[in-house]
Amino acid sequence: MTLVQNKKAHFNYEILQKFEAGIELFGFEVKSLKKGQGSLESAHITTRGNEVFVINMQIPPYQIANTPQDYDSLRNRRLLLTKKEIGNLGKIESQKGLTIIPISVYNRGNKLKLEIAVVRGKKQYDKRQIIKKRDTEREIRRSLKNE
Repeated sequence: MTLVQNKKAHFNYEILQKFEAGIELFGFEVKSLKKGQGSLESAHITTRGNEVFVINMQIPPYQIANTPQDYDSLRNRRLLLTKKEIGNLGKIESQKGLTIIPISVYNRGNKLKLEIAVVRGKKQYDKRQIIKKRDTEREIRRSLKNE
């Protein structure tokens, strides 16, 4: 079951490859994500040495009164991947024009997983073409519905 999604990812980026990663969280962050709170809008993935981190992933506190005073909702969170996957992501990150972003957070059993993707940004004319195609399909459905 998907808990949090990056809704603009498919519109703004061309997805080339997907990975599944575990994510290191505090208990109250898990509760907050299971409640559907959180945002992946401006988040991205980076590698540092032999570790991979998600940066700018917003997870608000589950209960504000019970949250530690020094809690940062935008803190860097470590991702749990195999050494081979970390090596692949490190190579991909160094290539020009490619970015790694989170797509969604979901349950797998009683664990939370983060779906990440290697993406290339779409050009403005590609986005306009998608909008135009979506609008024409909507108009066709409306005309068929009214007849």
